[in-house]
Order: sequence, then C-alpha cells, then structure tokens
Amino acid sequence: MQSSKLATLIVVTSIFTLNACQTGGNSASEQSSSNDWVSLFNGKDLTGWTPKFKGFPVGVNYNNTFRVENGLLTVSYDDWETFEEKQFGHLFTNESYRNYRLRIEYRFIGEQVTQDKKYAWAFRNNGVMLHSPPAEYMELEQPFPMSAEAQLLGGNGSDERTTGNLCSPTTNIVQKGKLVTQHCVNSNSKTYHGDQWVWFEAEVSGDGPIKHFINGELVFEYDELQVDPKDPFGKKWLDQGNPMKLTQGHFSLQAETHPIQFRRIEIRSLD
Repeated sequence: MQSSKLATLIVVTSIFTLNACQTGGNSASEQSSSNDWVSLFNGKDLTGWTPKFKGFPVGVNYNNTFRVENGLLTVSYDDWETFEEKQFGHLFTNESYRNYRLRIEYRFIGEQVTQDKKYAWAFRNNGVMLHSPPAEYMELEQPFPMSAEAQLLGGNGSDERTTGNLCSPTTNIVQKGKLVTQHCVNSNSKTYHGDQWVWFEAEVSGDGPIKHFINGELVFEYDELQVDPKDPFGKKWLDQGNPMKLTQGHFSLQAETHPIQFRRIEIRSLD
C-alpha cells in the first residue's frame, strides 16, 4: 500500500473493537489514541488476507487452518490428521507496507499437531514475517517466504525462552555495522509461559532500522534487511533483477505446527 493511501485509511477507517470479554489484561491501545491505528483484522473473517501452504497453490487454506473463532484469528490444527514434511503455512496481508508500526496481541494454546521429535523446536513457536514479497511469489514447495521473521515463542513452564527473536529465511541482516548470516538471533526479552496474552510490536523503517518490542519493551534491533545471494530462492530473486535490499513488503502470520490466537492486529503509518 502506498503511504498516502495508508494515511487516508488512518483518517477514514475506524478501529475494530473487540467485545469487553476479550480485551482484558494489559493493552497497548491504552498507550496511544485509537485513531492512530488501523485494524487489519475485522474479527469476523479473513478479508484482506491470503493463505499459502507448502505444497498447495496460493489461496488454499489447507484444512481450514486459518480461521476466526469467537472473534479471534486462530491457527487451528483440529482438522489435521497428520503433519507432512515442512507443511508450514502463512497468512499474507493483501497490501504491502513500507514505514509503519505494527502491533499484534497473541497467545499460544493447545498442543502441537505433530509429536515428531524433529519438530520439537516448533513447540509454541510461530512468527510474523516482515518485508516479504506477496503470497503469489512463493513457489509451490517453498516452506517459508523471503522475509525477516519476528519469532514468537512461548515458554514450556520452567525454562527460559525469549520471544521477539529474529530468524532470516532467504535473508541476512546488518547489526551494529556487521553483516549477520546466522539464521536465528535471540532477543533480550523475558519468558512468557502458559496461555497468557502478549503484545508484539515492530517498528519498521524501509530505509532504516527494524525494532522488535514485547509488551512495550525494546528487545531487538537491526538494520538493512537484504536478500541472501547464497540461498537458492534468493539467487533466483536477484537473477530476476530484483534489489538485494528489502525496503518494503507484505507481512504474514505463520502456521508452524502449534495453535495460536491473535485478537488484535493493527498498523500505524510512520510517514
């Protein structure tokens, strides 16, 4: 979406407000005027979003995984009998964004769809994929979109486990002036156990830093999101004449084997 269009939407679009029974706990909406934010989730259906699952064409919501239940955008595995190899899914925004502040309220629920030990890392593991090409750009068997993944993690009840981390499918970042090619880098957040609601926020500048916040606290920061030329999907992107530095794009919510719910997804222009 162009910045002028987004600014217009901010003026003319009212924020979708959930029922009082759903809005308990700490709320980022108390920290700023609701008129500054545009809701990207209407609380009723997936209007404005497009699913893409590995092994399926764009638009196929495999096994009704992404759904709206009781006003909550839910990643559910109730209709899955088995989990095939890397059958991850992503729910993309239909619009593209550049300079913005994104905030998402999430909580993990239930059990993983698979008990395969090789997916133990995906226990209470999900993500928000930033600065991605549109869903249509993903290849049929591509498991993750090219993006900066703001990783959302839940605790196991005892061990420490940070959230708001950074993973980099088909990308690299610059941090403190140095190129970082490590796939995942941890934040300095606290651990959030159980099914509690947590606020994730990202402050995204097309030409500058990207910052991750958890419950209002800055936990991670980096610069210059760029395509990894050594990755096969990245090489194809660059061979097509696309730029190495990613300065705008869509974002998506993951379905990565563990059920999760979102009750607010809001964006505010920084232009």
